[in-house]
Amino acid sequence: MASEAARVEVQNVSRWYGDVVAVNDISFTLEPGITGLLGPNGAGKSTLLHMISGFLRPSVGVISVLGATAWRNPEMFRRVGLVPERESVYSFLGARAFAEASARLHGLPDPEDAARRAIARVELEDAQDRAMGGYSKGMRQRAKIAAALVHDPEVLVLDEPFNGTDPRQRLQLMEMLRRMAAEGCTILFSSHILEEVERLAENVLVIVNGRLAASGDFRQIRRLMTDRPHTFELRTSDNRALAAALVGLPHVSAVELTDSRLDVRTTDFGAFTAAIAAAVRDSGVTLQQLRPADESLESVFSYLVGS
Repeated sequence: MASEAARVEVQNVSRWYGDVVAVNDISFTLEPGITGLLGPNGAGKSTLLHMISGFLRPSVGVISVLGATAWRNPEMFRRVGLVPERESVYSFLGARAFAEASARLHGLPDPEDAARRAIARVELEDAQDRAMGGYSKGMRQRAKIAAALVHDPEVLVLDEPFNGTDPRQRLQLMEMLRRMAAEGCTILFSSHILEEVERLAENVLVIVNGRLAASGDFRQIRRLMTDRPHTFELRTSDNRALAAALVGLPHVSAVELTDSRLDVRTTDFGAFTAAIAAAVRDSGVTLQQLRPADESLESVFSYLVGS
């Protein structure tokens, strides 16, 4: 499907509108795999996606997709798929006809077969010949995705791709994207639902006020945040006994007992995880659960945007 060379490169890119800076000196490289794009409203996510898609010219910097400049380069769409957030379907067409039109625009040798395969990938066969004006929002989303996949793109850019989809549809689309990534596709998608990004993305880009606040694996990012404590939830056979053992450790800043668990805040993630086994053993308790309470992507995002 895609070669190992499939990638997106963003080099010192800024974009402004008059005195308003939408994207400010952002750089990153995307290799094959799935990357999630996060940021609050107005952070610059859509502007960045539009520049990667070649619809906006960077005010400063260069964006290249598959080795070629994205701006004013319609040829790149022979190898790139795009799913915009805005509605972009013809209400009088069925999903199959819509995908087939996309295949013909790409000059594929067998547009009917390409459309059939794309519709099957998004599991829309039962409604493929109904007019899309009668589709639910989730069905229209899947029709848009089918049209974007019809030519087996090497790079896929999706803006809020799961909008309007029900839980089953969402799981099916996630599994489809995972298969594409395993085959070598470079996938960049934005979402305002943190759980979606956490479940799907291998890497995360966090955009705040037009700047790249963080990039990489969200768990690794969280562990680098040494200026605020980490919280762990523990359940043991005797929470009070373990609390007494932990409260004297220099890297434990707070211990809180509840009815069913023990919450521990530590200023040093590594030191705590190294010390907990000895503390459990010396207390003579049985450890039933040890879980980071703030290891989620939501915790990382909230911290980075200062909320």
